Amino acid sequence: MRNLLKNRTALSTVVTTLIILVVSVLLAGVVTYFAINVTSTRVQEESLILTKQHVWHNTTIGQAALMITNTGGRDVVIAKIAVRGQDCPWTNVWYNITSTAPSTDFAFNGTIAGATATVGNYKNTTTNIVLPSGQTLLIYINQPDSISVNDIGLTVAISVFTAQAIYYKETNIQAAVS
Repeated sequence: MRNLLKNRTALSTVVTTLIILVVSVLLAGVVTYFAINVTSTRVQEESLILTKQHVWHNTTIGQAALMITNTGGRDVVIAKIAVRGQDCPWTNVWYNITSTAPSTDFAFNGTIAGATATVGNYKNTTTNIVLPSGQTLLIYINQPDSISVNDIGLTVAISVFTAQAIYYKETNIQAAVS
């Protein structure tokens, strides 16, 4: 008992070590929580929804159509579109950006199939398409490569490429009725 009373610093060393340990763990926890909170609230995800996909062919021309809705929190650049694995040249792509998605389905559009200038709300492009957040992109593609009349009834893939992801949909090739 006498030794314990003489050595008063023995207990204070243990208590000091425990205090330092608890404070460092709490500090590390607060820093981690802050870092997760900052990164999760500042990061906006890219999110596209592809719907109403079609590919048609009649005896002379093929055409594809697709609706893309940007539901993410950031604007998206459509860098490339491929049908059946073949890139579609931008000169064959006709698009319309709208804030309200149409309720009706796409139909083969013979006017766009032979167009060389703006048709209604659809414009031709020669470069990447920027789709703002919350907007809908309506696309017609003339002469998608490697689609012929003999392919009617087969399943093909439509791929949309952005800087962050590749979006993929499949559809059956239909006979076009003008």
